[in-house]
Amino acid sequence: MLDGFTPWPAEYAERYRARGHWRGRTLGSLLRDRAAATPDAPALVDGSRRWTYHELDVRADRLAAGLHDLGITRGDRVVVHLPNTAEFVELSFALFRLGAVPVMALPAHREAEIANLLAVSEAVAYVVPDTHLGYDARTLARAVRDGAPRLRHVIVAGEAQEFTPLASLPTGPLPLPAGPDPSDVAVLLLSGGTTGTPKLIPRTHDDYVYNATASAAVAGVTARTRYLTALPAAHNFPLACPGLLGVLDAGGTVVMCPSSSPDAAFPLIARERVTMTSLVPSLVLLWLEALEWAEEDLSSLRLLQVGGSRLKAGTAARVTPELGCRLQQVFGMGEGLLCFTALDDPEALILDTQGRPLSPDDEIRVAGPDGADVPDGATGELLARGPYTMRGYYRAEEHNARVFTPDGFFRTGDLARRLPSGHLVVEGRLKDVINRGGEKVPVEEVENHLLTHPAVYDAILVGLADEHLGERSCACVVPRGAPPTRADLNAHLTGRGLAAFKLPDEIKVLRDFPRTAFGKIDKAAVIRGLST
Repeated sequence: MLDGFTPWPAEYAERYRARGHWRGRTLGSLLRDRAAATPDAPALVDGSRRWTYHELDVRADRLAAGLHDLGITRGDRVVVHLPNTAEFVELSFALFRLGAVPVMALPAHREAEIANLLAVSEAVAYVVPDTHLGYDARTLARAVRDGAPRLRHVIVAGEAQEFTPLASLPTGPLPLPAGPDPSDVAVLLLSGGTTGTPKLIPRTHDDYVYNATASAAVAGVTARTRYLTALPAAHNFPLACPGLLGVLDAGGTVVMCPSSSPDAAFPLIARERVTMTSLVPSLVLLWLEALEWAEEDLSSLRLLQVGGSRLKAGTAARVTPELGCRLQQVFGMGEGLLCFTALDDPEALILDTQGRPLSPDDEIRVAGPDGADVPDGATGELLARGPYTMRGYYRAEEHNARVFTPDGFFRTGDLARRLPSGHLVVEGRLKDVINRGGEKVPVEEVENHLLTHPAVYDAILVGLADEHLGERSCACVVPRGAPPTRADLNAHLTGRGLAAFKLPDEIKVLRDFPRTAFGKIDKAAVIRGLST
């Protein structure tokens, strides 16, 4: 059990086991069991590489042995910073087998985010590609390694230079130690980040296996499913909702896509006869627009899952007529709670709601400002407790005291209303975070970086409605002397190691900020002024 992990109380753990949600399986067993049942079935496609279940299973074991030979053992944290490649899948299962804990960094993360992940997790290893989309990740590794005293290994998929090549690790037959307990932490996901840098979300083997397999059932995943991993695989959505983990457990085929652009995805859908994929709303719009000139045959696609932020009903109504597949709305979070529209829901519910909770043991509250539950149909803050919703962020006691009720309900910060059918309609959020095309931009973190620019006296970051992204970020600055340009500010933020998706989409220079009666900046008034 990791220090800083908050387990479920014993009475709840016993209930979830008794009701069959937690079955004592580990994430490594998902692949092991399927490889034993259908060893020659196609498991993974990455470009010209095609691995059967047996081949993927053997590769995971051999890599686990190589990592163990480096001294990586049960409970060690490893920051995984890989794009959508076969190595991401192979490495994840190798770590699951050892009981080591992958910390899932996103490909867009840069020095500020990675340095924080290494520090908070006390990771002993950091795994990167040599380059990705023209960016040399080895340069990033050099920038962060000296500030991470627990870091012992930098492992590179590709040309490693002075670091350890992933391909050079011993490939056995080295004996592996005993695997993890199902109640152990299996993976550390990243929160969207409501204040400051993102928090780490501990998910156990018990709860994350349930997350992936129950999601696969509600999405109708079978051995015939061919799933395109178009979103970054380190995200909870394409990883386990049901994502690649749920598809591999069911015996389907996972097709890794290097990017979510239509130029990359459409040829793979046509060539690999993809039947299912997952997108955020901004990408749905992009794919629908690309259909006007696309020549690929997309007729194999049977299901499109959309999540990450609310999909507008008008866009939802275009999916089936234009893409020719079913739509499944998904609302959820790395912290746990997942809601899905059912494949046989009436069209009105599929288009206008974000679905019903995944588990019969999901406990849902919609609370008003006074903390009391509001009636169905009224809007309030969504609170959740259940067999796959965490009980606390990793090593964040003070924050946990604010975002959990005394009886263990997670305050999601989302505003929602519940219909009599149990379907939820998400209306907005309380959290100070901008949802930019499914990527969560933590306002306070960006504001803190903006304030370090010598030409900025004061700054705030606000979200503005955007047809394609859902929200775009706008930095409002009170200058110190000559006002900075957007190029100036973004170059400054990039130099401080901020990920590209966190850079402001636009800049507004103001003489001062409107304030409330309590002297606080009135962001609502700022947004109203920008919108008129």
